[in-house]
Amino acid sequence: MVKMFKKNLNLEETKINVVSDIELDFLKKFIISKRNELKNYISNHYSFFNSHNPVYVEDNEESDIIKIMAEAGKIANVGPMAAVAGTISQLTVEELIKNGSEFSIVNNGGDISFINKNRKVICAIYSGNSSISAEIGFEFKPQKSPIGLATSSGTVGYSFSYGRGDSISVISNKASVADAIATAIANNVVGETDAEAVENGLNTALKFEKYVNGALIILGESVATFGKLPNLVNLKKEDNLKFKEDTIV
Repeated sequence: MVKMFKKNLNLEETKINVVSDIELDFLKKFIISKRNELKNYISNHYSFFNSHNPVYVEDNEESDIIKIMAEAGKIANVGPMAAVAGTISQLTVEELIKNGSEFSIVNNGGDISFINKNRKVICAIYSGNSSISAEIGFEFKPQKSPIGLATSSGTVGYSFSYGRGDSISVISNKASVADAIATAIANNVVGETDAEAVENGLNTALKFEKYVNGALIILGESVATFGKLPNLVNLKKEDNLKFKEDTIV
């Protein structure tokens, strides 16, 4: 059985849980360096931090975190900070792969990037007060390339949202893009009834067909899906309280 290494990192706003098949001693220094790149850029470009709209970045910008966040914001038509958690997850998994990992999961406050070449991954879906919160999860079969799974909410967590969805989960090849698009969809989960709000969110999701594998929108008892989602599996709430090697909770 392959030995797994785990690490929890609390670096100011960045709260990361990592499980990997390689040792993680180098990871804290790497994430701090990316956070410092972002903070240094924001200190001279404050609009990058507070804009809810896409922000232009010079083509010759050397920092990959800045370029990735700006591009994700442009794709989703939101501010670049909407992609910050997913981008850090994405870059961290890419660094783990460079160091030889074939199985790594990086969960940055619910915005997840992972590589699972040799085993499945099950991701539980938390959706606030919805009756199906933590009752279902995505089952990802082994695959060769990294996957991003991001969830945005208007009712759970500290992230700003114009909408009122309990959870909007987006799957993309890039966690940065999944994060930004989840925000864009969540902003549009609005309407007089839950069903109307979910439908408006779904109509927004359709605009991003080129960039996402699929999306799941939950508001109360109203649910909508879009694209090609992995199998949904039933989960027991009590099982979700403990970490398993192939499960994100």
